[in-house]
This record gives sequence, structure tokens and C-alpha cells, in this order.
Amino acid sequence: MINRRSFLAGGAGVAAAAALGVPPVRAAARQSPLSDVFQLGVASGEPDPGGFVLWTRLAVDPVAPDGLGGMPNRPVPVQWQVAEDDRFTKVVRHGTEIARPEAAHSVHVEVDGLDAGAEYFYRFRVGTETSPAGRTLTAPAPGTLGRPLNLSFTSCADYQVGWFTPYRRMAEDEPDLVAFLGDYIYEYGDYKYPVRDQAGGECFDLAGYRLRHAQHKADPDLQMAHAVAPWTVVFDDHDIENAWAGDVPEQPDPPFLQRRAAAFQAYYENMPLRRAQRPQGAALHLYRSLRWGRVANLHLLDTRQYRDLYPCTGKSGTVGPDCAERFAPNRTILGDEQEAWLTDRLRTSEATWDLIGQQVFLMEMDWTTGEGKGYSNEGWDGYVASRNRLAAAIADNRRNGVVLTGDVHSHWAGEIKRDYQDPESPSVAVELVTTSVTSAGDGMDEYPNTKQLLAENPHVKFFNGRRGYVRARLTQDEMQVDFRSLSRVTEPYAPAYTSGSFAIERGDPRLHSA
Repeated sequence: MINRRSFLAGGAGVAAAAALGVPPVRAAARQSPLSDVFQLGVASGEPDPGGFVLWTRLAVDPVAPDGLGGMPNRPVPVQWQVAEDDRFTKVVRHGTEIARPEAAHSVHVEVDGLDAGAEYFYRFRVGTETSPAGRTLTAPAPGTLGRPLNLSFTSCADYQVGWFTPYRRMAEDEPDLVAFLGDYIYEYGDYKYPVRDQAGGECFDLAGYRLRHAQHKADPDLQMAHAVAPWTVVFDDHDIENAWAGDVPEQPDPPFLQRRAAAFQAYYENMPLRRAQRPQGAALHLYRSLRWGRVANLHLLDTRQYRDLYPCTGKSGTVGPDCAERFAPNRTILGDEQEAWLTDRLRTSEATWDLIGQQVFLMEMDWTTGEGKGYSNEGWDGYVASRNRLAAAIADNRRNGVVLTGDVHSHWAGEIKRDYQDPESPSVAVELVTTSVTSAGDGMDEYPNTKQLLAENPHVKFFNGRRGYVRARLTQDEMQVDFRSLSRVTEPYAPAYTSGSFAIERGDPRLHSA
């Protein structure tokens, strides 16, 4: 007997061994048989009240140098099935999709017509081979408050510098939804002293990006996290190239827009995204909203594709003193269209919580201890007018705003002021910054200058420098937050511990220790 607990603990493959119970596709029978095609696992994403996206990508050799997973150059029929139980005795939807070589044999199934706020199980089949099973959920019906949201989020998974144990620990919490906030892969070539060897060199073309995604997806800890809950994702810089801004690359490239188009194509092929996010060359419309009944809206932003070039130096990641350019009123990190979209979403929101999932530090942060001040130009400190407009939209529309952030490879929590240039400015929202999955190695709980940084930035309330993720539980009255940390990722299977816990109360845009 396979129950829910054994499914989540690793029984998914056993549960999936049963036959699908739908007629095999005749075209498949006429082709030479394929075996072991589900080495990249399964995933679901983008839940709404009636359905979700199902994803898989066929591969018999995930690290094949051409990025095509060792698959033949022909279409392959893939059957899929959704059931109410993990034994698949109550099948409610099924069908067939074609995995095509021009899409790296990836499959995106947009399932609809299901019950709102419900748990489902899914799997795929090629010929006589059945995939592992996955668990997923639909969002609660619009306007309902009956189901809380158990959300986990993380960012920055560099394959070479550590093991993906944080994904496993996150899966063990059985979240309702996972938000990944950028740098799902790193485009870099080989490091001198890697913890794990990656396949391929620096990613420049479609084959390179496909190969990097495939090696990530073949990781069992990542597969476990994808199989346990639906995901929603946004990219950051390393999904394409370090420190790119708009149409400007960090370094002179092979034509950058050509490189970006290749990265976007591979990103879509390997993520459980809807057709609305299918790239058009070097453009990918990523910003969007997910609704979880009346409990929460999750607004997902793109802070890379539409931003102005970095101020003061023109180069990303520079920490330096103020320059007038930071404060220019027309500077934008979101672009005019996305900014107007987000303002409208906040204006019309009827949810208790408005979560803003994005990539880079939003709070003001003076990174220079002692005399003088120094700001990073890559985060919203380089786009002060954009930040002030967002803070005003949250405050003026009386939203319970919580910003979810990745990128900086450490845990942070603090309060967003309406205007940091005004010492009396009130807090209008909270920012929760997740650490990385592996990037920056093991880290440490506290760095030598941590206490001084917190003292000089009193709106920042918490720091932890280990790897891990954040989990949160949202109800109509309160958001409970745990920062989950691991002592090491340079060796596998470290336990997770809670390095900080906070509560955010409805109507009070401040952090309270839990």
C-alpha cells in the first residue's frame, strides 16, 4: 500500500510502476523502443483554481554534449495522467502530448477543469515505461479563505560548489507551493576546485544551456523538490549571463541577444511554465501573478530584462558612495509597463497578503561599516525612484506587502521604508531574503562585520550566512516565517535547522520575533 507519507518519502517511483490504464499510442509501437527516458524527473507549476502545468523532459543521457539528452531526432508521444490518489485508481484527466526534438523533447501540459483547492497526483508514460509520480495542488477558489498557504522559497543553485540537500529538506516540509527566485543554473565554466564536476564549459549557446539544465534536473534532491509540490519560477542574471542589464551584457559576448534567446529557450524547455511564458527570440514575458484564494496574491517580477544600466559605474555589483544618478526620477528597474502592471495589481488586490517575488535586494543597505556609506548598484539602491514608487503603491493601497528576494546568498529580514531619505519615514512592507541553495559554499552563521552592519541599518532585523531556504505559513491574520539553514553543502545530507523565526501581522508592516 502506498500512502501519502511513503509517496513523499520516496515511494513515488513505486506508485508509478503500475500501468497507466490507457491505450498505448500506436505510433510509438512502430518506433524502436526507448528506455530510461525519465531521468530528468517530473514537475508541476503555475497552479490556479482549475489546474496547473505538468512538465517532463525525455533524456536517456542527461549529459550528452549536444544538450539533447541522447534522444533520437524524432517526435515521441508522451501519455500523461492526473489522479485524485497516489495509486491512480481515481484518474480524472489523461491525454497525450508530443515531445519534439526542436524543444529538447520537453512536454508542457496545461491541465484545467479540476476542483479548486485540491491535491492531485500525476505521471507520464512513453511506450511501456512509466515516470515517477508527482504530487501537486490547485489553488483555492477566488474569494475563499479556507486554506492557508504553506510557501517555501529559495534561490541560487550553483552545481559545482555544493550538494542540493536544501531541496531535499524543503521537500520534506511538504509545501503547497515553491517559489524559485532566480539563478536556477549558473552559466560559468569549470571552477578550479569544484565540490562536484559539471558537464560542459561556460554556456553560450542552446546546447550549452540545455546541458546545464539537464544536469541539474538529473539531481535526485532537486527531483524530489519538484515532485512534491507545484513551483513558480523567475530568472535572474546567471540563468543567462552574470550581471546583464536589459540588452547590455557584462562582457563583450558573442552577440548577446542571440545568447539570451538561447538561454530563454532552454529556460522555458526546462521549467513548468505556461504557454504565455514561451519566449519569442530574446524576449520572454515572465512577470505575472498567482492567486491563492483571498489569502494571498504572489506577484512575480522580472528585474533584469527591462532595467536601466547600473548607475554610478555602469558595472554591476559595485559598492560605492552615493551618486546623483541613483536618484534620477526616470530610472527604472522594472520598466514602465511592468511597473504600471504591478501598481494596478496592488490597486485591485482583494487578498489579505500581497507577496512580491523578485530577485535583488530591495531594502536600502549601507554595506560600508564605520564612517561613510556604500551602496550596491545592482539592487534597488541603484534605482531609488523605482523603489519609492513601489513603496508608495503598497502604502497608498493599504496592502499587506511582503517582498520575497533572492540573489545575495544569505538570509536577511527587514522593513521597507516609504522613503529612506526621510528619517521619520514609516515602514510600509517587510522584505524576506532567502539564502542560496549552494552558491558561496557552506558560509557561516555570522560574519565578523554582521553586528555592525545591523547596527548601521536599523531597519534590517536579521542575518544568517548559511545555505538553505525560507518557509512561511500564511493565514488571513498572520504570516509565520522560518529561515531554514544547513551547516554545510560541501558534503551531502546535512540536517536543516531554524536560524530565525518571525511573525508578520495583518495591518502591521513590521517584523516580530516569533
